[in-house]
Amino acid sequence: MVGNGKMNPSSEAEEEGVKSLLKWAAKYGIEVSESCSSLGLGHCLGVSCFPGAGGRGVAALRPISKGELLLKVPKSALITTDSLLSRDETLSLALKAHPSLSSTQVFTVCLLYEINKGKASPWHPYFLHLPRSYSILAAFGELEMQALQVDYAIWAAQKAVTKAKYEWEQAFTLMKELKLKPPLLTFRAWIWATGTISSRTLHIPWDEAGCLCPVGDLFNYAAPTEDPDSFENVENWQNEHAKDDLDIHHSQRLTDGGYEDDVAAYCFYAKKNYNVGEQVLLSYGTYTNLELLEYYGFLLEDNPNEKVFIPLDLDMHSLSCWPKESLFIHQNGRPSFALMCALRLWATPPQQRKSIGHLAYSGCPISKGNEIYVMKWIGKKCDALLKEMPTSVEEDKSLIHLIDKMVEYENLGEWVKEASAVFGGEFGDNNILKAAYGVEGDNELTSLVRTKMLIDRWKLAVQWRLMYKTVVARCISYCTDIINSLSTQ
Repeated sequence: MVGNGKMNPSSEAEEEGVKSLLKWAAKYGIEVSESCSSLGLGHCLGVSCFPGAGGRGVAALRPISKGELLLKVPKSALITTDSLLSRDETLSLALKAHPSLSSTQVFTVCLLYEINKGKASPWHPYFLHLPRSYSILAAFGELEMQALQVDYAIWAAQKAVTKAKYEWEQAFTLMKELKLKPPLLTFRAWIWATGTISSRTLHIPWDEAGCLCPVGDLFNYAAPTEDPDSFENVENWQNEHAKDDLDIHHSQRLTDGGYEDDVAAYCFYAKKNYNVGEQVLLSYGTYTNLELLEYYGFLLEDNPNEKVFIPLDLDMHSLSCWPKESLFIHQNGRPSFALMCALRLWATPPQQRKSIGHLAYSGCPISKGNEIYVMKWIGKKCDALLKEMPTSVEEDKSLIHLIDKMVEYENLGEWVKEASAVFGGEFGDNNILKAAYGVEGDNELTSLVRTKMLIDRWKLAVQWRLMYKTVVARCISYCTDIINSLSTQ
């Protein structure tokens, strides 16, 4: 897992902070299963550090069986719009004058209003342990957006930023009426609050904005998977493609827990067996890396649910009955079932499409010649796509390595100078320095913090484009293998 925005308890002070959080949680009735201690995470689970695998997370302190209850967080400890409104009449009355705000906007305002109370808020100890920033797409600046390099990813980032600014402007009058402190009125604070809600809320049946679940949000993410497809020969093509995940909508999130009315608590369960010391992971749902970056601010280096989209001609879309979102390349480089169906039909002479269209839509190869033509088209398209990219796979790998070495330099200027000599492009006109130090009035510490946040987002953008190019390169190899196999038959 890359860049998930969670703290790593690497110092004694942070470890003590985690202990204080668990003690606070115990006072709110947050407990684990009956076989474990009711204090914090007890003898069943413990908070630990997993470098390279999400940072701070939850470890098994004893063997855990699949389906076993891990944690119960009572309703009284959940942070929801209702729980915040019920405690503050001023907030409740002010919201009635703004009925047009969405449930998420309302929750965001309520969260900032509660933060505004400082130590007077009963959730103050929990708030202290939330990340100070998030690397979600809505937090991206122009530098990070352009670093994504791929048009649909850049568009997704621009859309996320535009949406966040629009929602902030809509809610600004309400926040002023609530007399929030100036720092909490800023767009930066809004991004922090929306990042908290986007990346940490869990589904509850009575509010589509969800809830914040103290301690329950310590679990790191595991992508839901099925058994990997195998393709040993061309003949089993259609059978294997039938296993493709064609459900492109995420209307129902795949989770390992939920709110249970009979115990009035949010309950978490083990998704598999765990040995002592293993990180206990939960699934938030099925997401591509771009979606993970948009909603959670991290990426998975080996995401089984990754989908890469390549540009297609308009007539290919017009011939296909498949949604555009289903025309993609899998993480292993294999074209999706729908993409192959669409391209097989497109590669068929127009006068024959009606008579053999049923073969294409059923996932069957139409002919050896048709299959070779389609594979050659995909391979050439992917090859051209990689050649048009501003940087290569190897250059992106080198750039990520150079970013990791940044801590060895005394100042950012020295690092940018060396990087510019090697890479040029992205470092032209001191873009990094301008983005990092472009805000007037910041003191040195604030500038350093801002710089680190920017570099973290920029690195994620480079990592995302590297993963994109890697999948495209795998697709070229896959198409070549299929062509060679068919040509020898």
